[in-house]
Amino acid sequence: MGDYVPTIGLEIHSELKTRTKMFCDCLSAASGSASGGNDSIENHPNVNVCPICLGHPGTLPVINEEAIKAVLKVGMALNGDIPAFSKFDRKNYFYPDLPKGYQISQYDLPLVFGGILKGVRLTRIHLEEDAGRLIHSAPLSNYPRIKSNDSRILEKDLSKFEKDSRNSLVDFNRAGLPLMELVTEPDIKSSEQAMEFAKELQLILRYLGVSDADMERGQMRVEANVSLRQATSDIGQGEVKLGTKVEVKNINSFKAVHDAIEYEIKRQAEILDGGGKVKQETRGWDDVKKITVSQRSKEEAHDYRYFPEPDLPPLDLSKFDLTSLKREIPELPQAKRLRFEKQYNLKPEKAEVLISDMRAAQFFEETASELQAEDNENLPTEIQLIFNYLTSDLRGLMAEDGLDFDEIKVTPENFADLVELISHGKLSSRSAKDILRKMYETGSDPHEILKSEGLEQVSGLGELTVLAQKIIDANPAAVADYKKGKMQALQFLVGKAMGELKGKGNPQVLQKIFKEELD
Repeated sequence: MGDYVPTIGLEIHSELKTRTKMFCDCLSAASGSASGGNDSIENHPNVNVCPICLGHPGTLPVINEEAIKAVLKVGMALNGDIPAFSKFDRKNYFYPDLPKGYQISQYDLPLVFGGILKGVRLTRIHLEEDAGRLIHSAPLSNYPRIKSNDSRILEKDLSKFEKDSRNSLVDFNRAGLPLMELVTEPDIKSSEQAMEFAKELQLILRYLGVSDADMERGQMRVEANVSLRQATSDIGQGEVKLGTKVEVKNINSFKAVHDAIEYEIKRQAEILDGGGKVKQETRGWDDVKKITVSQRSKEEAHDYRYFPEPDLPPLDLSKFDLTSLKREIPELPQAKRLRFEKQYNLKPEKAEVLISDMRAAQFFEETASELQAEDNENLPTEIQLIFNYLTSDLRGLMAEDGLDFDEIKVTPENFADLVELISHGKLSSRSAKDILRKMYETGSDPHEILKSEGLEQVSGLGELTVLAQKIIDANPAAVADYKKGKMQALQFLVGKAMGELKGKGNPQVLQKIFKEELD
C-alpha cells in the first residue's frame, strides 16, 4: 500500500436543549420532560408540531433567542470570534422529512467564526433547524435483523408495519429543533484524533448545559470529510494539495467515528494503489457491515441555492450581553482536569473518570469539601477512598437502577461521613459496602446505620489478641506453613478470624497481632 497522509475535517451537529423549537413555540424534544418538552425518546410521534414547523403556507418563523445565546456561549468557550452581525439563509434541497422543502440555516454570516479545540482549528459554528425522522420497515428477508428492535421501529407509533412491507413513516417531532453545526478545518490526521475531538466537544456541550449531546438518541451526529494525499506531495510546494474529499454521514457513536474513518482511509488507499481516482461523493456508514456505502455525488454550496431568509431579520449581535453570557460559562473540562490532578493529587486517568461525568465530578468535589472542612490528617487517604467508593461501589448501585447522581438519596455529606469512618478504622471494607447500600436505599446517615446494625469494626487489641491465639491453636498446619515462609498462610489465619467476627474485625490490626504471636 502506498504512503498516504489522511486529511480529516469534521462536521458535528448537536441538538440544543431549549424549551421550544427554533422558529416556533412547539415544545422541543431535546429539552426533555423536566423542561416541559417532549420526552427525548419520543414515544409519541407527530405530537409537538404546528403549522410553522410543518411548513404550511403563510406561516412566519420567529427566532429562538435562547438558541442564539447557547451557540454564542459555545463560541466563547472555544475561543471563537463573535461577529457584529449574523443572518439566516435558506438552504434549498428536498428530503421526505424536511417539511418546508428547504432548511433555514446559515451560510456566509454564521454566529461564530474560528475557534480551537484540542489543537484543531474551527472554521465556523452556525445554527439551523433540524429535519424530522424517517422510520423504515424492512422486507421479510431483513426481518430477523430488526426483530429485536420491534419496540423502537415496528411499534414506534403503536401501528405495526407488515413484516414483508417496504413502508416508511415520518415523525416531525424533531423537525424544527435548534441544531448547532460545528465545522472544523481539515487539521485532523487520524481516526483516534477525530474520536477524541468529538468526545471533548460532547463534554463541553454538557458542561455548558446547552445540549445533552447523546449520540444514541441522535442529539449529536458526526460527519467526517476524509481525503488522502501522497506523503511527499507537499515537498517543495508552498501550499499542500489535498486529495479528493469524501463525506461520511450517519456516524452515531464514537467507536463508529473511529471505524468509519479507518475504513474510508483503507478504501481510498486501495483505489489509489490500483491506479484509480477517488470520486467526490457522500457515503453512509453501515454499522452492521462496518463499511461505507455510496449515497450520492457530493453537493457543492451552489447546489443548495443559498439566499438570505426573507422571513427573518438580520441579527445585530451587539445587542446581546456577551459579558454576562461569558460569566455563565463554568469551569470547562480541560481546566477541571488540571485542577483535579493538582488539588487532589489524582492520576490523569482517575481525573478523567470523574471529568467525563460532570455530576460525578461535582459529587466528588462536594464530598472532598466536607472532609477538608474537618482539617484532618487522613485527607490524602480519604480522597482516594472517595474516588474508589464513588466510582465502584456507589456507581455499581446506581447502575442497578439506572439512576444518576442527582437522583440518588446518598448526599455528599453522608458519603463523607462514611469515608471518614473507613479511614479511621471504624468500618471494615465489607461493613462499609453494607452500610453504603443501606444509605443508598434509605438516605440515612452512616452513623445511625452503624449504631442500629452493630457493624462497628472491632479493633481492640485485647479482644483481638485472645481471638488470634484461639485461631492459632485451632490451625497448627497453617502455623507450620507460615513458619516455612508461606505468607498466604497468614492471610488464611486472618480470614479465619474475620469469619469469627462476621467481617467486623480490623484486618490490619489482626495481621499485626498474628505476626507478633507467630514470629
